[in-house]
Amino acid sequence: MTASLTLRPTLYEELVPGGGHTSFVLKRGQLLRITDLEGGANVSLLLLNAREKSERLNLPDTLKGQHTAKLTAGHCLYSDMGRVLAAITADTCGWHDSFGGVLSAGEVREKYGAGRYQELRNGFHRNGVDNLLVELGKWDLGLPDLLMTLNLFSKVSVDADGAFVFETGNSRAGDYVELFAPMDTLVVLTALQHPLDPNPVYSPKPVQLTWHKVASDGISVLCRTSRAENERGFHNTERLYI
Repeated sequence: MTASLTLRPTLYEELVPGGGHTSFVLKRGQLLRITDLEGGANVSLLLLNAREKSERLNLPDTLKGQHTAKLTAGHCLYSDMGRVLAAITADTCGWHDSFGGVLSAGEVREKYGAGRYQELRNGFHRNGVDNLLVELGKWDLGLPDLLMTLNLFSKVSVDADGAFVFETGNSRAGDYVELFAPMDTLVVLTALQHPLDPNPVYSPKPVQLTWHKVASDGISVLCRTSRAENERGFHNTERLYI
């Protein structure tokens, strides 16, 4: 369930190039649309309470509380305090990975080669750990705060032997996911290939970020009602603003 675009004025737009990173506070009542521009994008995402940054995304609680390992529209992204950092109100992709994490500099070098700035200039090989640490540092955060990441647009299934399998072609050009913020949420993200992506060539894809202001939090009804746990999660969140 989503509000019509006529009721969602665009506040701001930003392009995150492949390999890029950014961070910002998604304010309470705002909606963020993340769009895969070319297909095959991956966005590694961290979420924290902007007011109290020791509270952050807890993916195990997010998954077990909603009885799923496949995050999509109708699901909430929970903090370790049982509050809703963001609600997935729309999703054309259908599956977002909670298991893969991000690669370090050494892992990127091993997978894609040296990729130094000296030879490649702005096309040098970036890695998720360093990109996210750069953004966390802007908010007086560091390595201890680099915990669980959600990989948007990527699908990782489990085969009969219990091994993770990266599913290529999960996201196509124009696919998007929308995150509604019922609280002030610090968003930290980087646009890099998924660690399990079998492509041996370093070729991260760009994404578009679009901020909207919605007319009311009615946009979150799908998420509130999809699970009884989610109604409690929204209640816990709204208590912050009494």
